[in-house]
Amino acid sequence: MMRFGGVLKLVLVVSIFFFTVFLVFQLLEINIDFNLGNIFVKNPNFGDGFGSATRPSRYKCGLSKPCPDGHFAFKMTSGAASVVGPKMCLDDNILMSGVKNNVGRGINIALINGKTGELLKTDFFDMWAGDVNTLIKFLKTIEEGTVVMMATFDDSASKLNPEAKKMISDLGSSSISTLGFRDNWIFVGGKGIKAKSPFEQHIKNNAETNKYEGWPEVLEMEGCIPARRE
Repeated sequence: MMRFGGVLKLVLVVSIFFFTVFLVFQLLEINIDFNLGNIFVKNPNFGDGFGSATRPSRYKCGLSKPCPDGHFAFKMTSGAASVVGPKMCLDDNILMSGVKNNVGRGINIALINGKTGELLKTDFFDMWAGDVNTLIKFLKTIEEGTVVMMATFDDSASKLNPEAKKMISDLGSSSISTLGFRDNWIFVGGKGIKAKSPFEQHIKNNAETNKYEGWPEVLEMEGCIPARRE
């Protein structure tokens, strides 16, 4: 009986240890790949049968394929419930993330020079307890030719008004008009865009379909943004 109790305690301690390690890696935004094939590829002792190991190609921001010349590679995620903030990457540079400590509740925005890919500015706007006029003033400063990346975290719609929605729509968004309480939304557009952006995802907060209690699942998007030529 004593031995059985000791085994249970050992199992409990080990379980807590691995759960703690998992949480730490999540907070540090480290992606752990336990794929057996990748382990063999990374091990120099396992080759292709001809004395060499085949290494998988790595593309900017971890994209699944490379971008053509004259394009910026990007990858981004929305926030996860009210726990983990959004993350934005452009050409292998992390623009916004919880690790960089520059994300927050509401709408998170990164402005990028459309010609060079240089990061111009980042900010976030609390649309639950903040002032929508602060967001409007920020949107008015965006210059022609600027690439705009946006991602939500927690609630991003309660304080939005028609003026703010119209300004974001003018950047190429199709979904901003229907963005609601605790919806998840990610978007890449630009000042002076002449058509609706192809880079946008939106998922509604719905108690029947939410992945997390009270919040929908995390959105992730990647792609290639054409650099501005003129």
